[in-house]
Amino acid sequence: MTLYAMSDRETLIFGIEVDRIGESASQFRVTDGRGHQSDDLQPRISNQQEAFEAAFTVLQRQAHGESVDAISHRIVHGGPRYLEPQLLSPQLIAELRALVPIDPDHLPQAIRDVENANRKYPEVPQIACFDTTFHRAMPRIAQLCPLSAQYFDKGILRYGFHGLSYEYVLSELRNLDGDLANGRVVAAHLGNGASMAAIRGGRSLDTSMGFTPNSGLLMGTRSGDIDPGVILYLLAQEKQSAETINTVINKQAGLLGVSGISGDMQELLAQEDSNTNAADAVALFCYRAKKYLAAYAAVLGGLDVIVFTAGIGEHAPIIRERICMGLEFLGIQIDPARNKRNAPVISSDDSRVKVRVVKTNENLMLARHAARLLDKIKEE
Repeated sequence: MTLYAMSDRETLIFGIEVDRIGESASQFRVTDGRGHQSDDLQPRISNQQEAFEAAFTVLQRQAHGESVDAISHRIVHGGPRYLEPQLLSPQLIAELRALVPIDPDHLPQAIRDVENANRKYPEVPQIACFDTTFHRAMPRIAQLCPLSAQYFDKGILRYGFHGLSYEYVLSELRNLDGDLANGRVVAAHLGNGASMAAIRGGRSLDTSMGFTPNSGLLMGTRSGDIDPGVILYLLAQEKQSAETINTVINKQAGLLGVSGISGDMQELLAQEDSNTNAADAVALFCYRAKKYLAAYAAVLGGLDVIVFTAGIGEHAPIIRERICMGLEFLGIQIDPARNKRNAPVISSDDSRVKVRVVKTNENLMLARHAARLLDKIKEE
Protein backbone atom coordinates (compact mmCIF):
# COMPACT_ATOMS: atom_id res chain seq x y z
CA MET A 1 0.00 0.00 0.00
CA THR A 2 1.15 3.52 -0.75
CA LEU A 3 -0.36 6.96 -0.18
CA TYR A 4 0.31 9.64 -2.81
CA ALA A 5 -0.61 13.30 -3.05
CA MET A 6 -1.26 14.01 -6.73
CA SER A 7 -2.52 17.61 -6.77
CA ASP A 8 0.49 19.68 -7.88
CA ARG A 9 3.06 16.94 -8.30
CA GLU A 10 3.45 13.25 -7.54
CA THR A 11 4.42 13.13 -3.87
CA LEU A 12 4.83 9.89 -1.96
CA ILE A 13 3.60 10.34 1.61
CA PHE A 14 4.33 6.83 2.82
CA GLY A 15 4.52 3.25 1.66
CA ILE A 16 3.95 -0.11 3.32
CA GLU A 17 5.62 -3.39 2.41
CA VAL A 18 4.61 -6.74 3.86
CA ASP A 19 6.87 -9.73 3.22
CA ARG A 20 6.64 -13.44 4.07
CA ILE A 21 3.03 -13.33 5.27
CA GLY A 22 2.26 -16.33 7.47
CA GLU A 23 5.90 -17.03 8.26
CA SER A 24 7.67 -16.46 11.56
CA ALA A 25 10.00 -14.03 9.80
CA SER A 26 7.18 -11.90 8.32
CA GLN A 27 8.03 -8.22 7.98
CA PHE A 28 5.79 -5.14 7.99
CA ARG A 29 7.70 -2.01 7.00
CA VAL A 30 6.44 1.56 6.86
CA THR A 31 8.60 4.02 4.92
CA ASP A 32 7.94 7.74 4.57
CA GLY A 33 8.37 9.79 1.41
CA ARG A 34 12.00 10.56 2.26
CA GLY A 35 12.87 6.90 2.56
CA HIS A 36 12.98 6.79 6.36
CA GLN A 37 11.63 3.58 7.84
CA SER A 38 9.24 3.80 10.77
CA ASP A 39 10.10 2.16 14.08
CA ASP A 40 6.55 0.98 14.79
CA LEU A 41 6.85 -2.36 13.01
CA GLN A 42 3.94 -4.74 13.43
CA PRO A 43 4.21 -8.16 15.05
CA ARG A 44 4.03 -11.32 12.96
CA ILE A 45 1.50 -11.03 10.13
CA SER A 46 -0.35 -14.34 9.85
CA ASN A 47 -2.55 -13.75 6.79
CA GLN A 48 -3.70 -11.25 4.17
CA GLN A 49 -6.54 -9.96 6.35
CA GLU A 50 -4.15 -9.09 9.17
CA ALA A 51 -1.89 -7.33 6.68
CA PHE A 52 -4.85 -5.34 5.36
CA GLU A 53 -6.01 -4.29 8.85
CA ALA A 54 -2.49 -3.26 9.88
CA ALA A 55 -2.01 -1.27 6.68
CA PHE A 56 -5.28 0.65 7.07
CA THR A 57 -4.47 1.38 10.71
CA VAL A 58 -1.25 3.02 9.52
CA LEU A 59 -3.16 4.88 6.79
CA GLN A 60 -5.66 6.33 9.24
CA ARG A 61 -2.86 7.37 11.60
CA GLN A 62 -0.40 8.79 9.09
CA ALA A 63 -2.84 10.57 6.80
CA HIS A 64 -2.97 13.22 9.57
CA GLY A 65 -6.61 14.04 8.97
CA GLU A 66 -6.18 14.52 5.21
CA SER A 67 -9.04 13.18 3.14
CA VAL A 68 -8.57 10.14 0.94
CA ASP A 69 -9.92 11.03 -2.51
CA ALA A 70 -9.68 7.61 -4.14
CA ILE A 71 -8.49 4.08 -3.49
CA SER A 72 -6.88 2.45 -6.51
CA HIS A 73 -6.61 -1.34 -6.72
CA ARG A 74 -4.31 -3.47 -8.87
CA ILE A 75 -6.56 -6.12 -10.38
CA VAL A 76 -4.45 -8.78 -12.07
CA HIS A 77 -7.07 -10.07 -14.53
CA GLY A 78 -9.56 -7.83 -16.31
CA GLY A 79 -10.90 -10.37 -18.76
CA PRO A 80 -11.75 -9.48 -22.39
CA ARG A 81 -13.89 -6.41 -21.73
CA TYR A 82 -11.85 -3.84 -19.86
CA LEU A 83 -9.49 -1.66 -21.87
CA GLU A 84 -8.97 1.07 -19.26
CA PRO A 85 -9.31 1.68 -15.49
CA GLN A 86 -12.85 1.59 -14.14
CA LEU A 87 -14.79 2.82 -11.15
CA LEU A 88 -15.59 -0.22 -9.05
CA SER A 89 -19.28 -1.01 -8.80
CA PRO A 90 -21.33 -4.01 -7.64
CA GLN A 91 -21.70 -5.01 -11.30
CA LEU A 92 -17.94 -4.88 -11.91
CA ILE A 93 -17.24 -6.88 -8.75
CA ALA A 94 -19.74 -9.49 -9.93
CA GLU A 95 -17.92 -9.68 -13.27
CA LEU A 96 -14.60 -10.10 -11.45
CA ARG A 97 -16.08 -12.99 -9.47
CA ALA A 98 -16.97 -14.64 -12.77
CA LEU A 99 -13.29 -14.42 -13.76
CA VAL A 100 -12.05 -16.18 -10.61
CA PRO A 101 -11.77 -19.59 -12.36
CA ILE A 102 -9.24 -17.99 -14.74
CA ASP A 103 -7.17 -16.44 -11.95
CA PRO A 104 -7.94 -18.19 -8.65
CA ASP A 105 -4.64 -17.13 -7.10
CA HIS A 106 -5.15 -13.35 -7.35
CA LEU A 107 -8.76 -12.33 -7.91
CA PRO A 108 -10.36 -13.67 -4.69
CA GLN A 109 -7.93 -11.68 -2.54
CA ALA A 110 -8.33 -8.60 -4.73
CA ILE A 111 -12.11 -8.75 -4.34
CA ARG A 112 -11.74 -9.11 -0.56
CA ASP A 113 -9.45 -6.07 -0.52
CA VAL A 114 -12.03 -4.05 -2.45
CA GLU A 115 -14.79 -5.07 -0.03
CA ASN A 116 -12.63 -4.35 3.01
CA ALA A 117 -11.62 -0.94 1.69
CA ASN A 118 -15.25 -0.11 0.97
CA ARG A 119 -16.13 -0.89 4.58
CA LYS A 120 -13.33 1.36 5.82
CA TYR A 121 -14.07 4.21 3.39
CA PRO A 122 -17.63 3.74 2.09
CA GLU A 123 -17.83 7.21 0.53
CA VAL A 124 -14.48 7.09 -1.28
CA PRO A 125 -14.42 6.12 -4.98
CA GLN A 126 -12.59 2.87 -5.62
CA ILE A 127 -10.85 2.31 -8.91
CA ALA A 128 -9.86 -0.93 -10.62
CA CYS A 129 -6.64 -0.85 -12.65
CA PHE A 130 -6.13 -4.03 -14.64
CA ASP A 131 -2.75 -5.64 -15.27
CA THR A 132 -4.14 -6.95 -18.57
CA THR A 133 -5.09 -3.54 -20.01
CA PHE A 134 -1.67 -2.67 -21.46
CA HIS A 135 -1.71 -5.78 -23.64
CA ARG A 136 -5.34 -5.69 -24.83
CA ALA A 137 -4.30 -3.80 -27.97
CA MET A 138 -1.90 -6.58 -29.05
CA PRO A 139 -2.40 -7.73 -32.64
CA ARG A 140 -5.12 -10.35 -32.90
CA ILE A 141 -2.60 -12.97 -34.00
CA ALA A 142 -0.68 -12.50 -30.76
CA GLN A 143 -3.85 -12.90 -28.72
CA LEU A 144 -4.99 -16.13 -30.37
CA CYS A 145 -4.58 -19.51 -28.72
CA PRO A 146 -4.16 -22.37 -31.23
CA LEU A 147 -7.63 -23.73 -30.51
CA SER A 148 -11.00 -23.73 -32.26
CA ALA A 149 -12.40 -20.22 -32.80
CA GLN A 150 -15.31 -20.99 -30.46
CA TYR A 151 -12.92 -20.83 -27.51
CA PHE A 152 -11.64 -17.38 -28.48
CA ASP A 153 -15.22 -16.18 -28.56
CA LYS A 154 -15.59 -17.51 -25.00
CA GLY A 155 -12.66 -15.41 -23.83
CA ILE A 156 -9.93 -18.05 -23.99
CA LEU A 157 -7.12 -15.94 -25.40
CA ARG A 158 -3.71 -14.56 -24.51
CA TYR A 159 -4.22 -11.58 -22.18
CA GLY A 160 -0.76 -10.79 -20.82
CA PHE A 161 0.01 -9.36 -17.39
CA HIS A 162 2.38 -7.01 -15.53
CA GLY A 163 0.79 -4.26 -17.59
CA LEU A 164 1.02 -1.60 -14.88
CA SER A 165 4.75 -2.26 -14.57
CA TYR A 166 5.25 -2.01 -18.33
CA GLU A 167 3.25 1.22 -18.45
CA TYR A 168 5.43 2.77 -15.78
CA VAL A 169 8.69 1.58 -17.32
CA LEU A 170 7.64 2.95 -20.70
CA SER A 171 6.79 6.33 -19.16
CA GLU A 172 10.24 6.43 -17.53
CA LEU A 173 11.87 5.44 -20.79
CA ARG A 174 10.17 8.37 -22.51
CA ASN A 175 11.56 10.72 -19.85
CA LEU A 176 15.04 9.23 -20.15
CA ASP A 177 15.41 8.55 -23.88
CA GLY A 178 12.67 10.52 -25.61
CA ASP A 179 11.71 9.13 -29.02
CA LEU A 180 13.81 6.02 -28.48
CA ALA A 181 10.96 4.81 -26.26
CA ASN A 182 8.80 4.65 -29.39
CA GLY A 183 11.26 2.31 -31.05
CA ARG A 184 11.73 -1.44 -30.66
CA VAL A 185 11.72 -2.20 -26.95
CA VAL A 186 11.88 -5.44 -25.01
CA ALA A 187 10.97 -4.97 -21.36
CA ALA A 188 11.82 -7.77 -18.93
CA HIS A 189 9.90 -7.75 -15.65
CA LEU A 190 11.92 -10.32 -13.74
CA GLY A 191 10.82 -11.04 -10.19
CA ASN A 192 9.02 -13.80 -8.34
CA GLY A 193 6.54 -13.42 -11.18
CA ALA A 194 8.43 -12.94 -14.45
CA SER A 195 7.47 -11.90 -17.95
CA MET A 196 8.73 -10.11 -21.04
CA ALA A 197 6.98 -7.82 -23.48
CA ALA A 198 7.77 -6.78 -27.04
CA ILE A 199 6.80 -3.11 -27.41
CA ARG A 200 6.92 -0.90 -30.51
CA GLY A 201 5.52 2.59 -30.86
CA GLY A 202 4.52 2.43 -27.20
CA ARG A 203 2.21 -0.52 -27.94
CA SER A 204 2.49 -4.11 -26.73
CA LEU A 205 2.96 -6.46 -29.69
CA ASP A 206 3.46 -9.64 -27.68
CA THR A 207 4.12 -10.79 -24.14
CA SER A 208 5.19 -14.03 -22.52
CA MET A 209 2.25 -14.48 -20.13
CA GLY A 210 -0.98 -15.55 -21.77
CA PHE A 211 -4.43 -16.77 -20.69
CA THR A 212 -3.12 -16.86 -17.11
CA PRO A 213 0.02 -15.47 -15.44
CA ASN A 214 1.50 -18.97 -15.42
CA SER A 215 2.77 -19.15 -18.99
CA GLY A 216 6.05 -17.92 -20.41
CA LEU A 217 9.20 -17.56 -18.36
CA LEU A 218 10.28 -19.71 -15.46
CA MET A 219 9.26 -17.94 -12.22
CA GLY A 220 9.74 -18.21 -8.48
CA THR A 221 7.14 -20.93 -7.96
CA ARG A 222 5.36 -21.04 -11.36
CA SER A 223 6.37 -23.36 -14.15
CA GLY A 224 6.00 -20.98 -17.06
CA ASP A 225 5.65 -22.73 -20.43
CA ILE A 226 4.94 -26.43 -20.04
CA ASP A 227 3.79 -29.12 -22.48
CA PRO A 228 -0.03 -29.48 -22.09
CA GLY A 229 0.58 -33.22 -22.28
CA VAL A 230 2.18 -33.03 -18.83
CA ILE A 231 -1.12 -31.81 -17.41
CA LEU A 232 -3.02 -34.60 -19.15
CA TYR A 233 -0.53 -37.16 -17.85
CA LEU A 234 -0.90 -35.92 -14.27
CA LEU A 235 -4.69 -36.13 -14.62
CA ALA A 236 -4.90 -39.52 -16.30
CA GLN A 237 -1.88 -41.44 -15.05
CA GLU A 238 -1.09 -39.85 -11.69
CA LYS A 239 -4.81 -39.38 -10.90
CA GLN A 240 -4.14 -35.91 -9.59
CA SER A 241 -7.05 -33.49 -9.21
CA ALA A 242 -7.21 -30.14 -10.99
CA GLU A 243 -6.68 -28.44 -7.63
CA THR A 244 -3.54 -30.49 -6.95
CA ILE A 245 -2.15 -29.80 -10.42
CA ASN A 246 -2.80 -26.08 -9.94
CA THR A 247 -0.72 -26.23 -6.77
CA VAL A 248 2.03 -28.19 -8.54
CA ILE A 249 2.44 -25.77 -11.46
CA ASN A 250 1.74 -22.51 -9.62
CA LYS A 251 3.21 -22.97 -6.15
CA GLN A 252 5.66 -25.87 -6.32
CA ALA A 253 7.31 -25.38 -9.71
CA GLY A 254 9.67 -22.79 -11.20
CA LEU A 255 12.85 -21.97 -9.32
CA LEU A 256 11.50 -23.68 -6.22
CA GLY A 257 10.55 -26.85 -8.05
CA VAL A 258 13.75 -27.25 -10.05
CA SER A 259 16.05 -26.40 -7.15
CA GLY A 260 14.09 -28.11 -4.39
CA ILE A 261 15.47 -25.35 -2.17
CA SER A 262 13.87 -21.96 -2.73
CA GLY A 263 12.07 -19.73 -5.19
CA ASP A 264 14.36 -16.83 -4.20
CA MET A 265 17.00 -16.08 -6.84
CA GLN A 266 19.50 -14.63 -4.38
CA GLU A 267 19.40 -17.79 -2.27
CA LEU A 268 19.94 -19.94 -5.34
CA LEU A 269 22.83 -17.83 -6.60
CA ALA A 270 24.48 -18.21 -3.21
CA GLN A 271 24.27 -22.00 -3.51
CA GLU A 272 24.75 -22.67 -7.23
CA ASP A 273 28.46 -23.53 -6.86
CA SER A 274 27.73 -26.21 -4.28
CA ASN A 275 24.30 -27.48 -5.31
CA THR A 276 23.57 -28.89 -8.78
CA ASN A 277 19.82 -28.38 -8.50
CA ALA A 278 20.28 -24.72 -7.56
CA ALA A 279 22.60 -24.29 -10.54
CA ASP A 280 20.03 -25.96 -12.83
CA ALA A 281 17.28 -23.63 -11.64
CA VAL A 282 19.36 -20.51 -12.28
CA ALA A 283 20.55 -21.78 -15.66
CA LEU A 284 17.02 -22.69 -16.79
CA PHE A 285 15.72 -19.26 -15.75
CA CYS A 286 18.38 -17.53 -17.86
CA TYR A 287 17.97 -19.95 -20.78
CA ARG A 288 14.21 -19.39 -20.99
CA ALA A 289 14.65 -15.61 -20.73
CA LYS A 290 17.33 -15.61 -23.45
CA LYS A 291 15.00 -17.52 -25.80
CA TYR A 292 12.17 -15.04 -25.29
CA LEU A 293 14.48 -12.05 -25.72
CA ALA A 294 15.73 -13.36 -29.06
CA ALA A 295 12.20 -14.29 -30.16
CA TYR A 296 10.95 -10.79 -29.41
CA ALA A 297 13.80 -9.29 -31.41
CA ALA A 298 12.32 -11.23 -34.32
CA VAL A 299 8.79 -9.99 -33.54
CA LEU A 300 10.05 -6.39 -33.47
CA GLY A 301 12.34 -6.68 -36.48
CA GLY A 302 15.37 -5.79 -34.37
CA LEU A 303 16.07 -4.06 -31.09
CA ASP A 304 16.66 -0.50 -29.94
CA VAL A 305 16.27 -0.83 -26.16
CA ILE A 306 16.15 -3.58 -23.56
CA VAL A 307 14.84 -2.68 -20.11
CA PHE A 308 15.35 -4.88 -17.05
CA THR A 309 13.03 -4.22 -14.12
CA ALA A 310 11.54 -5.75 -10.93
CA GLY A 311 13.47 -7.51 -8.16
CA ILE A 312 15.74 -9.79 -10.19
CA GLY A 313 15.92 -7.44 -13.16
CA GLU A 314 16.98 -4.51 -10.99
CA HIS A 315 19.30 -6.25 -8.52
CA ALA A 316 20.88 -9.35 -10.08
CA PRO A 317 23.74 -8.33 -12.42
CA ILE A 318 24.84 -11.90 -13.05
CA ILE A 319 21.36 -12.84 -14.29
CA ARG A 320 21.24 -9.87 -16.68
CA GLU A 321 24.71 -10.79 -17.94
CA ARG A 322 23.81 -14.43 -18.55
CA ILE A 323 20.58 -13.55 -20.36
CA CYS A 324 22.39 -11.18 -22.72
CA MET A 325 25.49 -13.33 -23.17
CA GLY A 326 25.65 -14.84 -26.66
CA LEU A 327 23.24 -12.30 -28.13
CA GLU A 328 25.95 -10.02 -29.44
CA PHE A 329 24.73 -10.81 -32.97
CA LEU A 330 21.61 -8.79 -32.10
CA GLY A 331 23.75 -5.76 -31.27
CA ILE A 332 23.76 -6.28 -27.48
CA GLN A 333 27.02 -5.44 -25.69
CA ILE A 334 27.01 -5.35 -21.89
CA ASP A 335 29.58 -3.26 -20.00
CA PRO A 336 30.63 -5.52 -17.07
CA ALA A 337 31.51 -2.66 -14.69
CA ARG A 338 28.26 -0.78 -15.30
CA ASN A 339 26.27 -3.98 -14.98
CA LYS A 340 27.94 -4.96 -11.70
CA ARG A 341 27.02 -1.66 -10.05
CA ASN A 342 23.43 -1.72 -11.40
CA ALA A 343 24.01 1.45 -13.39
CA PRO A 344 21.00 3.00 -15.17
CA VAL A 345 22.59 2.07 -18.51
CA ILE A 346 24.51 -1.22 -18.50
CA SER A 347 25.31 -1.48 -22.22
CA SER A 348 28.70 -0.44 -23.55
CA ASP A 349 29.17 2.77 -25.50
CA ASP A 350 29.54 0.84 -28.77
CA SER A 351 26.47 -1.33 -28.22
CA ARG A 352 23.87 -0.90 -30.99
CA VAL A 353 21.18 -1.72 -28.43
CA LYS A 354 20.81 0.38 -25.30
CA VAL A 355 20.30 -1.80 -22.23
CA ARG A 356 18.76 -0.10 -19.20
CA VAL A 357 17.88 -0.95 -15.63
CA VAL A 358 14.72 0.88 -14.53
CA LYS A 359 13.09 0.57 -11.12
CA THR A 360 9.42 -0.15 -11.63
CA ASN A 361 6.66 1.53 -9.63
CA GLU A 362 3.25 -0.07 -10.11
CA ASN A 363 1.83 1.81 -7.13
CA LEU A 364 2.56 5.16 -8.72
CA MET A 365 0.81 3.97 -11.89
CA LEU A 366 -2.23 3.12 -9.75
CA ALA A 367 -2.19 6.66 -8.33
CA ARG A 368 -1.81 8.20 -11.78
CA HIS A 369 -4.74 6.25 -13.16
CA ALA A 370 -6.88 7.19 -10.17
CA ALA A 371 -6.06 10.89 -10.56
CA ARG A 372 -6.81 10.82 -14.29
CA LEU A 373 -10.10 9.02 -13.84
CA LEU A 374 -11.22 11.43 -11.12
CA ASP A 375 -10.35 14.40 -13.36
CA LYS A 376 -12.30 12.81 -16.21
CA ILE A 377 -15.34 12.31 -13.98
CA LYS A 378 -15.17 15.96 -12.85
CA GLU A 379 -15.06 17.16 -16.46
CA GLU A 380 -18.17 15.15 -17.26
